[in-house]
Amino acid sequence: MIESPQSAVILVGGDITFVAKVEAKDLLRKPTIKWFKGKWMDLASKTGKHLQLKETFERLTKMHTFEMHIIKAKDTYAGNYRCEVTYKDKFDSCYFDLEVKEAEQGSQNFDIRSAFKRSSEGQEDAGELDFSGLLKHREPKADDTPEVDVWEILKGARPDQYEKIAFMYGITDLRGLLKRMKKIPREEKKSEAFTKKLEPAYQADKGGKIRLVVDLADPTVDLKWYKNGQEIRSSPKYIFEMKGTQRILVINNCSLNDDAAYSVAAGDERCSTELFVKELPVKIVKSIEAVKTTVNERIELECEVSEEGAQVKWMKNGVEVPTGVRSRYRVKCEGTKHFLVIDDASKEDTGSYSIMATGGTSEAHVQVDLKPLKVFLDLQDVTVLLGQPIKLHCEIYPGNVAGRWYRNGQLIQPNDRINILHRNKSHRLEIATSSLHDVGDYTFVPEGYTQSLSAKIHIIDPPRVHLESLNFPDNTVTIVAGNKLRLEIPISGEPAPRVVWMKGERVILESGHRVRAETSGDQTSLTIDVTEREDTGNYKIVLQNEAGEATASVKIKVVDIPDPPEAPLVPQVGGDWCSMTWEPPKYDGSSPILGYFIERKKKQSSRWMRLNFDLIKETAFEPKKMIEGVPYEVRIFAVNAIGVSKPSEPSKAFTPLAVTSEPTMLVVDDVTDTTVTVKWRPPETIGAAGLDGYLVEYCIEGTDDWIVSNTELTDKTKYTITGLTPGTKILIRVKAINAAGASSPRTIQHSVLVKEVIEPPKIRVPRHLKQTYTRRVGEAVNLVVPFMGKPRPKVTWLKEGTAIDPTHVSIRNTDCDSIIFIRKAERSHSGKYEMAVQVENHVDTAILDIQVVDLPGPPQCVTIEDVWGGNVALVWTPPKDNGNAPITGYTIQKADLKTMEWYTCIEHYHRTCITITELVVGNEYFFRIFAENMCGPSDTATQTKKSALIVKEGMQLKTHEFNDHDFMEAPKFTQPLINTCAVAGYNATLNCSVRSNPRAKVIWMKNKIAILDDPRYRMFSNQGVCTLEVRKPSPYDGGMYTCKAINNLGEAQVECKLEVKGGFTFYELMQRGVPLHLIDKSMTEKIVEQEK
Repeated sequence: MIESPQSAVILVGGDITFVAKVEAKDLLRKPTIKWFKGKWMDLASKTGKHLQLKETFERLTKMHTFEMHIIKAKDTYAGNYRCEVTYKDKFDSCYFDLEVKEAEQGSQNFDIRSAFKRSSEGQEDAGELDFSGLLKHREPKADDTPEVDVWEILKGARPDQYEKIAFMYGITDLRGLLKRMKKIPREEKKSEAFTKKLEPAYQADKGGKIRLVVDLADPTVDLKWYKNGQEIRSSPKYIFEMKGTQRILVINNCSLNDDAAYSVAAGDERCSTELFVKELPVKIVKSIEAVKTTVNERIELECEVSEEGAQVKWMKNGVEVPTGVRSRYRVKCEGTKHFLVIDDASKEDTGSYSIMATGGTSEAHVQVDLKPLKVFLDLQDVTVLLGQPIKLHCEIYPGNVAGRWYRNGQLIQPNDRINILHRNKSHRLEIATSSLHDVGDYTFVPEGYTQSLSAKIHIIDPPRVHLESLNFPDNTVTIVAGNKLRLEIPISGEPAPRVVWMKGERVILESGHRVRAETSGDQTSLTIDVTEREDTGNYKIVLQNEAGEATASVKIKVVDIPDPPEAPLVPQVGGDWCSMTWEPPKYDGSSPILGYFIERKKKQSSRWMRLNFDLIKETAFEPKKMIEGVPYEVRIFAVNAIGVSKPSEPSKAFTPLAVTSEPTMLVVDDVTDTTVTVKWRPPETIGAAGLDGYLVEYCIEGTDDWIVSNTELTDKTKYTITGLTPGTKILIRVKAINAAGASSPRTIQHSVLVKEVIEPPKIRVPRHLKQTYTRRVGEAVNLVVPFMGKPRPKVTWLKEGTAIDPTHVSIRNTDCDSIIFIRKAERSHSGKYEMAVQVENHVDTAILDIQVVDLPGPPQCVTIEDVWGGNVALVWTPPKDNGNAPITGYTIQKADLKTMEWYTCIEHYHRTCITITELVVGNEYFFRIFAENMCGPSDTATQTKKSALIVKEGMQLKTHEFNDHDFMEAPKFTQPLINTCAVAGYNATLNCSVRSNPRAKVIWMKNKIAILDDPRYRMFSNQGVCTLEVRKPSPYDGGMYTCKAINNLGEAQVECKLEVKGGFTFYELMQRGVPLHLIDKSMTEKIVEQEK
């Protein structure tokens, strides 16, 4: 230990750290350190908030630093501490003291029982240095005793009663209590006999001297000293001294017996104190020395300590040496010297011996060797045949040395078969008849010497195979394939023969996976984990060793289950049955086939179902009760006396199917000179096979020669037979066809005459076209007018009595309707359209009234008729252009001359004159009016040429003429658009600001195309700030956006680029209804941008 902890003094509540440093240059691992309080309390179990232990290692200086931190010290922490460091057989320790002082304070608020009671582990006070932590744990009991002031009791008691009082009130730290009482000031009564009494407690070192002093008020009074209540007599140990009024008791050579309560009596008065004796550690003064000797010699280990009569402990290899009456070890002590004696040393006494004292340890090594020996004739290895005699001979010096013979480490005792001889220097071992038990290593060990003589005896015996123990006829073993075969055959021979198993020319190895040969001891075995029919055959066993060779043969026959049959065939399939056939298996497993099991399953299932529980002898079977339309598979198992074969491969999947029922309600739909059209309804029962189509056949009446009209099946329920001869009569029938075949035919009951029938034309005008059909300009017009008539009627269209221009209006006619289509309607398309349908001399007509409407024009003239008070009377004339629709109302707006911002006064007004009221006095107003029809308000409004000045009644304002400042200004953008990157699915906004007078019309464009009535965009304009909001954009919405402002003085525009990240795929854009040309354009723009 390079640096040891030092004694220290701290105040209550203070922190202190004790440091110990250990040099680690010669140490292979970290040493072990322990901190103790007193003699036996290990502080490692007391760590907590008040005590912490820390270890560090400095690699450069190779120094271990151990620290003990005491935090917020208490009175109970005072006392003697010890630090011990151990490493293997090395030991070092040091002692140090800690004194805890506290400020002077009264004891009225101090709870002595809580301060000196034991602390519970794991609670808040865990880690305090309290001796009671090692006492037996008891469950806390409820304290029903009344509260008492223990301090008052202790103050009035004698020192020899302190221990009794502490035990009574549960105080365990008596020493801390005494120290605490010593520091607490007390009001002492004025003593009449003593002017100075004894201190409450004294402390002395073991072997030291202590002086107990009192001052007497009356020097003539008789004085007596007591120890534990017994009077002390003068002796060399106890000396009484007098110095004036002082009376002194000197105690020499303090021992643990002097640790007691002392008192002095002067007349009737008495004072007492407590003496504590501190035991000093015993140190090693002279270490023990290493010893090297031979067997049968005497060994004496000597060690000297610092104190006579000290208790020490002798250890051997870390275990305490037994020193009883029957022990080989003797321990003796002469003053400070201690001895360990071994009278007759043996080799087992070799080891590490150490002595342990309270202040250190000492260790030394003792080596005990055997005595040397001279060998004239060494033992020789011997090899003999089994049953022959064995002789071993050796010669050693000195000749009178006895010895022992060992075989494989076991002592050999002479008997009728074994003879041991010793004559002078010759030693013999003779065995009359050798056996296999005699094989081994033989050793002759002379008694008391380090050498030994060794030799090996090797016994040989020719190999033999004992097949008679198998009990198999003709040495033939029969086994069922798939089972495990283990054939064990006894063998003999010494040394153990080399065994080789062979099948034909193939050698069976021990490392084989499925078939392997094993040899152990006196038997060899052949193991086949899973026998197969290929394992059938003769197996040869060959044994070889030094004494000769032997052979034998064993025949193994493997009986197996048959091979699986080939996949069965299914030649016929019905609605719920099928027929199947198969061939017997190629290999019957050396046993006749007893029959077959059949299984089937649905093709989509993995569960097979057995169809027969009794074996089927034949090779054909007809499964039934199958579900129509469900694919099935079948398989076969072959059975012999050994068992059931593996299943065959499944047959090709087949589906039980049935034909449909006959078609229903077959009727003639139309007849011409060369064709007949029939129609029918599907069969009532179609079945699982579905319906592939229909086959239409006809024959001339009076014959049975049916002619197929449609070479390919038709899936429609209407068919026209062509190429017929006019005037003939035919019969017609229809068959339903599916995968199972053709159904029964459905035939028309009566013959059909091939001759066309005339049907007059008839136009069926839809209900919504019987009144005026109204559309707006730019919308599409698509009208379908059905009609009837045979043969196919001729359709003509006229507009206002004239032919229709096909470049403006598209007309398409079919057999049963006529379609009139206008892509973009214009007002010129309005009018009455006449449709005529003609079949030969029969004609039917219908008239359609189409009206195309547009927004109206503004009113023709708006004048201010009168101004009075806060009222203005306006008069106007209806618009010249009503948009081809009646005028439904007007919208009147007003604007103050100062701001020229228009506000709506009234909407949907029907008359052509109005009085505007509640106008502000002093303001000058202009008015404008929009015309409305069913399409909406007019694009422009008609404004009054003059303004209306609202003046206060009774006052006339004379205005000076002056020239108005021209505020007119062409549009100019004060804040341009900024390139923006948006995330798909989140709204994006584009902002700019424009200045103009009069107010400019703002147009937003995407890729140079104006944005009109698109619900995905919202446009705002407030005080010159223009905003375009793109709702939940997608990559398709990316591109160049332009804001264009126009008024009468000019125009201006700004541009920016909007990029949308993420978004929809091509498929998602199609689902959202985005046109293909726009998707293609967006994708092309993306590719170009990526290439750039």
